[in-house]
Amino acid sequence: MRQAITTTRGAPLSARSRLGRRLIQLYSGLVLYGASSALLVEAGLGLEPWNVLHQGLAELTGLTIGAVSIVVGAAVLLLWIPLRQRPGLGTVSNVFVVGLAMDGTLALVPDAHSLTVRVPLLLGGVLLNGVATGLYIAARLGPGPRDGLMTGLHRRTGRSIRLIRTALEVAVVATGFALGGTVGVGTVLYAVSIGPLAQLFLRVFDVPSASGGSTVVAEGQPLGAILRP
Repeated sequence: MRQAITTTRGAPLSARSRLGRRLIQLYSGLVLYGASSALLVEAGLGLEPWNVLHQGLAELTGLTIGAVSIVVGAAVLLLWIPLRQRPGLGTVSNVFVVGLAMDGTLALVPDAHSLTVRVPLLLGGVLLNGVATGLYIAARLGPGPRDGLMTGLHRRTGRSIRLIRTALEVAVVATGFALGGTVGVGTVLYAVSIGPLAQLFLRVFDVPSASGGSTVVAEGQPLGAILRP
């Protein structure tokens, strides 16, 4: 019988191909996530919860919103230590890639003033964010630092995911809004649509495991924990 082709380290080529696809999905998803967040900033009609905080802190400190996102992401990651959370490649990459992609997109996209431009930017940003979420979560290389904080608190406190997520996001939105972050119709639209969109694109971008099963739910955080409500 003909033997399966292997890599120089003895691993099946199919396994290496799956890893390659997962890495491509991870970094494509993180770049698109940052770009989609930048479109929501340009639309000026309301941001997703954590970026309300990032924008408020950017107004306060004079840093770019992408730089603030990186600083906040790193700070949140430090909170994983007492929660005994273990970061993955995707977790660490999330901290840096999303913020850099956000600032890069903001530098390239011209300012929008008319509603005829801002509304399509908002709709496109939410849709692209759903695509990005599906891409990077389906890669299964580690949750984002904010999602890991939520699931870590869930395990340590025994409180429901919904309660923990709601408490965190209400807190960051309220703080960000007080600091000058943008809350509006876009914030509401994001909250009600990102869950269904992410669920759809998780199925689209799912990477089959070696046994033919789904890698999206094979291990790591439960789907309900990482999807927006």
